[in-house]
Amino acid sequence: MVMKLLVVDDEAPILELFKRFLEPLGYEVSTFSDSREAARRVEAEKFDGVVLDAMMPNLDGFELAERIRTSRSNSNVPIVMITGYDSLKMMRQGFQAGITFFLNKPVTPENLRGLFKAARGTMLEERRRYARLPLKTPVRCHSAGKRFETQSVDLARGGIRLEGGSGMDAGQIIELEFSLPGARQALKLMGKVVRSDAPNLAAVEFIDPENHDKEALERFIAAGTEE
Repeated sequence: MVMKLLVVDDEAPILELFKRFLEPLGYEVSTFSDSREAARRVEAEKFDGVVLDAMMPNLDGFELAERIRTSRSNSNVPIVMITGYDSLKMMRQGFQAGITFFLNKPVTPENLRGLFKAARGTMLEERRRYARLPLKTPVRCHSAGKRFETQSVDLARGGIRLEGGSGMDAGQIIELEFSLPGARQALKLMGKVVRSDAPNLAAVEFIDPENHDKEALERFIAAGTEE
């Protein structure tokens, strides 16, 4: 499974080191030397992890981390900060900005290997948080006294997309019942229509799933995002 990584540093040799070392390990590495351009990218694209230098022109690493933490798609992404300073004050400032891990200079293949061994589990959890897996299965629905059946398109931890969205309104509450591959019993969930993603498709967000339904969803997502 390819992990998407954003690396931001104004030093070209650092960017090249990350690409040369991590791409053979199964990472898709996007590199930026301009932190302003990187800030625009995190608003438009989802990443599994971000690496940024502490000291950069324009937006420094702390400012960029704060931008990432307020972005729509990457607010929970693990962030690694590269720093040449080993001080409690800088680490405290970094944690306040949303940094998850620190990587001290000089950056070498050895400390990169140790960092990504420690960070990969966190990045995989981030991938699973946002993963949307294809799922074609009948879904029985009950809303406002009406019962109908449709079909799912895909499934995430927090919701499902359904065909027949033209007849569903944003804010509508729906009872859902459907089965997952390999599951012994059907899931029964409450959901709320949050938007229409495309013609005739509706995105439904789950509302407070029961523990057994939540665990079934977790197992399905984990199986579909295994390394």
